[in-house]
Amino acid sequence: MSEQLAKELQLEEENAAFPEVVAVAEGPFITGENIDTSSDLMLAQMLQMEFDREYDAQLRREEKKINGDSKVSISFENYRKVHPYDSDSSEDEVDWQDTRHDPYRADKPTTTPRKGFVGKGKDITTKHDEVVCGRKNTARMENFAPEFQVGDGIGMDLKLSNQVFNALKQHAYSEERRSARLHEKKEHSTAEKAVDPKTRLLLYKMVNAGMLETITGCISTGKESVVFHAYGGKSATEDKVIPPECAIKVFKTTLNEFKNRDKYIKDDYRFKDRFSKLNPRKIIRMWAEKEMHNLTRMQNAGIPCPQVVILKKHVLVMSFIGQDQVPAPKLKDVTLSSEDMKKAYYQILNMMQQLYKECNLVHADLSEYNMLWHDGKVWLIDVSQSVEPTHPHGLEFLFRDCRNVSQFFQKGGVAEALNERELFNAVSGLNITADNEVDFQAEIEALEKMNEDHVQNHGKKLSMFSNDGDPPIYDE
Repeated sequence: MSEQLAKELQLEEENAAFPEVVAVAEGPFITGENIDTSSDLMLAQMLQMEFDREYDAQLRREEKKINGDSKVSISFENYRKVHPYDSDSSEDEVDWQDTRHDPYRADKPTTTPRKGFVGKGKDITTKHDEVVCGRKNTARMENFAPEFQVGDGIGMDLKLSNQVFNALKQHAYSEERRSARLHEKKEHSTAEKAVDPKTRLLLYKMVNAGMLETITGCISTGKESVVFHAYGGKSATEDKVIPPECAIKVFKTTLNEFKNRDKYIKDDYRFKDRFSKLNPRKIIRMWAEKEMHNLTRMQNAGIPCPQVVILKKHVLVMSFIGQDQVPAPKLKDVTLSSEDMKKAYYQILNMMQQLYKECNLVHADLSEYNMLWHDGKVWLIDVSQSVEPTHPHGLEFLFRDCRNVSQFFQKGGVAEALNERELFNAVSGLNITADNEVDFQAEIEALEKMNEDHVQNHGKKLSMFSNDGDPPIYDE
């Protein structure tokens, strides 16, 4: 009788301490009228569930007995069989992001009163409080541009000082402006082996008009232009014949490469008045126009060079020097026999004299890089920088061309090749008899100074292009 009485007293004590647990543990485990109890599997699952509930109730009693009123407690949560969040219904599932506390936002928006502080005495808090400002600065980082990565601070109470926030803000604005500049440069300027949208539109119009049949691809790139190959189409006029293969020279619209080359056009008397009235981007169009006029002069004089088809803004269409999409090799890349090398030298000497006397031009960048070998003869290309001999630096450019040509053919084994001073006198017709190169260049500078003073005192004489028979220029 004593043992039975002790068990009853213990059970009453447990019921008083855990009324809800005992109710669950001792309640009927079969509920509902539609449960099918004929299946052994269903009965086994129901019995197992009831056993798990009783086991969890026993764990809770053990926790309560061990912890008591202690501030440090232990938990058997990991040993329980049935967890509170176990549920077979998908309707009860809630995304953790919807319930987790966001440290960037307060649960209840707090507003600073007009007086600028809250609380009284020692508990007063102003709007300049370090913790309040730190949390506000952290929340303001959400206003930065999406490209600026601010990181993930979920679960952390982040506080940014004003100094750190202002530095991040300034950096974010700098990155945003830099990104905008890069985007604008990409959209409004030509790049390596690529063209900007406006240039593509010009090329599309040429193809749609039938002037070009198709554009095959890029064949050459340089500091100032990109050259494409295209197959010619039909001309709108009968007197204009478009060659079967064309070269499209697209001058890059970036201004970096033209900052150091403006002297070729600024001091050219043909463009001097127009140069001072144009903005930098229109100078690039003038550069393309300058090459078209120079090529036309050379073509009228019979100098082998590309034939100009049309100029449209900064896009110049010319005949293609080569065959079947393969451009003619540069003189520096081709291996010639001694006879062909000698023949090429005398041909270039004749072309330089024609260019100076008949075309009234100086190439200003003549070298083995700007001369092609095709059909057994030399072709001159890249004459956008060519100037007239009356240019303030025209004779200096001519002397530099003579040096490049003389050194190339002397290294190539042409015994008849003149040195740069003899070649300069042969091309220009001047008779400068200086013994060394320093005195020779000094006399050249003196002649240029004399010519410049004469032009300033008696006025400059501009060459008109109406007699050149230039192709049409479209500026729409």
